Amino acid sequence: MTRILILYASLGSGHISAAKALREAFTRYPGVEVQIEDAFDHASPLLRETITTIYERLSERVPHLYRVIYEGSDVEDLEESMNDNLLFAKIERPFLKDLERLIKDSQSDAIICVQQIPSRLLQLMNREGELPQPHYVVVTDVMAHSTWLTPGVKGYFLPSDLTAEVLVQRGVEPSLVHVTGIPVKLEIAEPKSQEEMRQRHNLPPDLPVVTLFGGGLQAKRVRLMISRLLDSPNPGMLIVVAGRNESLLEKLEDLSDGAQMKLRKLGMIDYVDDLVVASDLVITKAGGLITSEILARGTPMVIIDPFPGQEEWNADVVSAMGAGVQLRLPGMVPPTVLHLLNQPDQLAFMRQKAPKIGQPLAALKIANIILEQLQSSKSLSEKF
Repeated sequence: MTRILILYASLGSGHISAAKALREAFTRYPGVEVQIEDAFDHASPLLRETITTIYERLSERVPHLYRVIYEGSDVEDLEESMNDNLLFAKIERPFLKDLERLIKDSQSDAIICVQQIPSRLLQLMNREGELPQPHYVVVTDVMAHSTWLTPGVKGYFLPSDLTAEVLVQRGVEPSLVHVTGIPVKLEIAEPKSQEEMRQRHNLPPDLPVVTLFGGGLQAKRVRLMISRLLDSPNPGMLIVVAGRNESLLEKLEDLSDGAQMKLRKLGMIDYVDDLVVASDLVITKAGGLITSEILARGTPMVIIDPFPGQEEWNADVVSAMGAGVQLRLPGMVPPTVLHLLNQPDQLAFMRQKAPKIGQPLAALKIANIILEQLQSSKSLSEKF
């Protein structure tokens, strides 16, 4: 039996989704047992609440300050970044004693981190000879901030060739770099047709369908985008998904169908992938996981309000590769959407570019590489 321990930290939903996708991939292999853990479930309440509060307040109230901190802490020199991460690890370690105990008791054959906090602890344990098993890092942002870099890591799994190039330029050993894509749920690798998904969810078969994932956006900005799209003289269907943001649905309660553009408002759903396939265009923020899921389906996107720091970097890559359009003013979203819907050649070009970034089989690729390395190490140790 091969035992895999996957660690994440519940700052945003992306890390959780990546961890679950990896768990699903590993369980498809016989003789593999997977344990998935949130580092914050094994941290002191003080650390958990402090980091969560700082993250939420900076992102919601002073996002530009977050950008300054995020970009300012991205260190190009490999040794300097490793030393910075080691310092953070030493500060965090007293608050992660339960997590350290879990790691030591897990008897896992390999540990995979999809977030920096548990990875830093493993870095410190490895430095002190307390980590016998190999440790892997799965980067869940399109661009890798220097806080992802960990000495002693057995391998980095990266979203793109561009990410890999940046890490190698910073001094990471090329043999440790694997370009696999960000792990997304394996459902996205299953074939689905736009026609079937529209029929399944009672969507118009012959009209444009646009989906707006608005759970992470300010309600005022979402209202503006919806209102102007509903004024469109062109027929179509606009779907607004609020997700866990129940207050957003309340603030949109008075909005209804326009003369030509119909409106469907949804809360928490379990068929996000179906809607992505059914849509001609998706409007979203630039989280690493949601953009990877959309790209893997080849659906063009309009990115609005990227969060300063990693989301801005994600949005830059998507737009630079031609798979989406990045906008900051919500008032520009409706005319951009209508323009794209009236330009089938441009939409087709974006659909062609998107899958070159999105990797629906990323989780399986990662699982396969790690299991092959573990098997190779086992065979080598048995030989000698």
